[in-house]
Amino acid sequence: MSNKENIFAYIDGANLHKGVNDLGWNLDYKKLRIWLRDKYNVTSAYLFIGFVSKNKNLYTKLQEDGFILVYKEVTYDGIGRIKGNCDAALVLKTSSDFYEKKMNQSVIISSDGDYAELVGFLKEKGALKIVVSPSNTCSYLLRKQNIPILYLDTQRKKLETK
Repeated sequence: MSNKENIFAYIDGANLHKGVNDLGWNLDYKKLRIWLRDKYNVTSAYLFIGFVSKNKNLYTKLQEDGFILVYKEVTYDGIGRIKGNCDAALVLKTSSDFYEKKMNQSVIISSDGDYAELVGFLKEKGALKIVVSPSNTCSYLLRKQNIPILYLDTQRKKLETK
């Protein structure tokens, strides 16, 4: 890696979508990508998302907006709801990028305590810039680590679909 800072965003797509929707607004993903670039100098933004073939137009739009999509095969729960659990894929990609020296700083977008160990590791290695929480109820497992956390709802006016 060159001396240039490579800052990557790793986004739990389901957590982002649910968190913002639960707060009653719709996120403009293009604005989010621009905001990540302008505010945190994010050079690559990985969006981890369950793959559902009927959503191909959405995936195309997200790619046009500047996201690198990382697909996870979906499963269905007992009542037919889609589950696209991407936690392991996000952790593996982040760790791999760090060890392969592709990135030296990261922005994690999720409120999920399942990422507490990853966030602790990144903090310890000096590779965590911030956690952006899509929900106003970020997991205690993240909050207790004394890390920078930004609640996305504070950016609603900048990032909401009009």
